[in-house]
Amino acid sequence: MMHHAIQNCTSEWGYCSGRGYTDPFNDVQLSVIFTEPDGKQRRVPAFWAGQQTWRVRYASPKVGEHQYQTICSDESNPDLHGQEGMLEVSPYEGENPLLVHGALTVSADRRHFEHADGTPFFWLGDTWWMGLCKRLRWPQDFRELLADRVAKGFSVVQIVAGLYPDMPHRDERGANEAGFPWDAEFACINPAYFDMADLRIAALVDAGVVPCIVGSWGYYMMWMGLEAAKKHWRNLVARWSAYPVVWCLAGEGVMPYYLSEDREGDGKVQRKRWTEIARYVREIDPWNRLISIHPTNIGRDQVEDDSVLDFDMLQTGHGDRASIPNTIRSVAGSYGRQPTMPVINSEVCYEGILEASREEIQRFMLWSCILSGACGHTYGANGIWQVNCEGQPYGPSPHGSSYGDRPWRDAAQLPGSGQLGLAKSILERYEWWRLEPHPEWVEPRWTDENFVTPYAAGIPGELIIVFMPDATPPVVRGLSCGESYKATYIAPSDGSECDLGVITADGDGSWQAPKPPIFRDWLLILEAHE
Repeated sequence: MMHHAIQNCTSEWGYCSGRGYTDPFNDVQLSVIFTEPDGKQRRVPAFWAGQQTWRVRYASPKVGEHQYQTICSDESNPDLHGQEGMLEVSPYEGENPLLVHGALTVSADRRHFEHADGTPFFWLGDTWWMGLCKRLRWPQDFRELLADRVAKGFSVVQIVAGLYPDMPHRDERGANEAGFPWDAEFACINPAYFDMADLRIAALVDAGVVPCIVGSWGYYMMWMGLEAAKKHWRNLVARWSAYPVVWCLAGEGVMPYYLSEDREGDGKVQRKRWTEIARYVREIDPWNRLISIHPTNIGRDQVEDDSVLDFDMLQTGHGDRASIPNTIRSVAGSYGRQPTMPVINSEVCYEGILEASREEIQRFMLWSCILSGACGHTYGANGIWQVNCEGQPYGPSPHGSSYGDRPWRDAAQLPGSGQLGLAKSILERYEWWRLEPHPEWVEPRWTDENFVTPYAAGIPGELIIVFMPDATPPVVRGLSCGESYKATYIAPSDGSECDLGVITADGDGSWQAPKPPIFRDWLLILEAHE
């Protein structure tokens, strides 16, 4: 059989068994071996699509003829085993950056993300933990929120594959239009649930946004067990690895269920098992999509072996200004750890949570994290992550209290999201991927006693970016003696600029910045001037 596809675009077809299986999801495993034009082979898992049907999804950056053959665990079934065919892949001629440049990978210096063709990728994530549930209606609500985020410059959405935080298994608030992803005993998936989820994942990719797919919240491991967790992940890989996704093994990986009676014991089991799942996902994913884990604080501390992760996700608190010290220590600490890997603060101070963490905190967290070594940032808004609806908020968590009732549509218009989109656009004026943290380039600088102080990063001899959270004009160091720099103040809330002209470093390579025109947070940009 001949199929046709477009480069980097997902194609799909199915296989139907004439032989009836009593428990097809558990009794049969189907894969397809693809041989690419250059002879390289990929083993692609197929997913059970319901009844006696399995489907395979495939995407490739390689133009030309791809041959394939099915491999079934039941080799005696000719409908599923030994089926052969060919796929003709034609060049992609569109403008979607995920399809033009390819899926994400890690740069050679292990400090930032880039596309498969080497184009740098800036991670500006948004948090839609429960975005696959029916409370964010498909298509109207989902597409409305997506359009808003695309317009503001978001490039990633963190979204959970149905086994959500803040609720027990099969809580009605977690259902989508087809019900729940698994039955009550974790014996079998519900393919119709994932069919509805497919529409949303595809919509993200079509909009040029990377889905960061969180397999489940960490405590589900204690309910479903390791073998069911592997089956869950095989289904996710089979359905979505052909898309340019990123994998997050679990949310708050080692955090026990809120009402657990053995929190320490559960945490140890979860750490061991999520490490095993990481190795399993690495083994079965034919495209080697990037893997991380969302933590209780630092991602690499949620697993037994750092090497199973491609990048480090952090969660550093929701305490407004009180979360600043842990945030800076965690980002700087992760940046300095070995093995080197990209650092993303994937959850910090959702805007509006606990009636705090307003837009100035959003600006502080992004700029201080980026200038301390992070290669991007994830935003969150209270009301969106749990999908509060108008007149129907999410309601209480298992511990009995609610995080608030602001509807998601109102939360989407909180000013912080637009201001972080502005931050991304400012950074993209420069070769941001070459930035290195240099706290010693400013005085005063952050210390363990003072974190509300200037932060600095840059490219030696070319560029210095300073974030001034309290309008304190710093002495800038690290300049080349006698050389000139174009100096500019930029307001990180609206992008307005104050041109400071061309400045020249003192004999010791320093320069005293002038007082900014308004007492507020500022960016100071120094660019080498010829």
